[in-house]
Amino acid sequence: MEFTGVLIVPFLVVSVLIVEGEEVMALPPCDIPAIYNFGDSNSDTGGIAAAFFPMAAPCGETFFGRPAGRGSDGRLIIDFIADHLGLPHLSAYLDSIGTNFQHGANFATGGATIRQQNESWFEHGVSPFPLDIQVEHHNQFQERTTYFYNQAKEPSDRIRLPRPEDFSKALYTFDIGQNDIAAGLRTLSIEKLRATIPNIVNQFAAAVQGIYEKGGRIFWVHNTGPIGCLPVSTVNVHDPLPGYLDEKGCIKDQNDMAAEFNKQLKDKVIQLRAKLPQATLTYVDVYSAKYGLISNAKNQGFEDPFKICCGYHKNSIDVWCGNNATINGTEVYAGSCTNPSAVISWDGVHYTEAANLWIANHIINGSLSDPPIPITQACNTIL
Repeated sequence: MEFTGVLIVPFLVVSVLIVEGEEVMALPPCDIPAIYNFGDSNSDTGGIAAAFFPMAAPCGETFFGRPAGRGSDGRLIIDFIADHLGLPHLSAYLDSIGTNFQHGANFATGGATIRQQNESWFEHGVSPFPLDIQVEHHNQFQERTTYFYNQAKEPSDRIRLPRPEDFSKALYTFDIGQNDIAAGLRTLSIEKLRATIPNIVNQFAAAVQGIYEKGGRIFWVHNTGPIGCLPVSTVNVHDPLPGYLDEKGCIKDQNDMAAEFNKQLKDKVIQLRAKLPQATLTYVDVYSAKYGLISNAKNQGFEDPFKICCGYHKNSIDVWCGNNATINGTEVYAGSCTNPSAVISWDGVHYTEAANLWIANHIINGSLSDPPIPITQACNTIL
């Protein structure tokens, strides 16, 4: 598959909202000076790498030419969102080297969950920075940068700091919840996991409300993707019982749990609109975008949607991207495939840059959002 150019470009024209074929109103573009992101590895631009261990090559090979704190060969959806809004890629809050926070910060960390988990990060890959800690990091960041900005005597002293007034104009993005479902699938029955979802979405709502109380007003909320389609799970499925996989080859129970979480998350976002009258909250159906890509991979220029570009996953033996192992006396290096731009899955869990670009192009325009407005107009309230 060949990309002749990035399809996402900033635009400053007034958009017209179309709902069920009828023109409703003209929406002015928003002045979005910064992005503050919260999430897991789907949007982590270097947080967990700075806190623990850096990503191994060949991560980052497609765009950055080196590992750049992302679990992909290149850019993530959050990077394309920043590109679309004409803003720099977000520096990770936990990274102390080469950071610039003038236009936002990224509090996401790989393995993060909405609620705190009783699991060890090193044993189970669950981040010690769940959503409530990420929000606390944001609050400290806002207070400290505002203090230093106001104390600065020279403009050059403020060059890497956000303007205090920008916190109320910024876009607050969320992409989190997948690891809550994954952790539950590892440790709970389907019935018990289903029973925990109301608590998970309530904790998500508390996080949004906490940022609202600090002045945040524009919220862009991604639902979680089809976890049952992740190749790291499907690659070891052999001779499944009838009904275990859906018609596309994804694990049905896992996707059903993701869909239930998404339903309750959307309901909670609708409730928050009434509770936070000065906020605009956009619910974004990333699940449909990702499942649509996986369902129609070959027609979109991709190969088998369950192919893994980087890593070795055979006969229940997993060697993760960039690592070495000895298997049956043979040294194996889990390197990347020859053409990542034709593959959806980078390492069995995360998406390639090409897939992230495809997904971003299908959500930024608002066609999969509630209300159906593009991200550049996300500050507008639709009644």
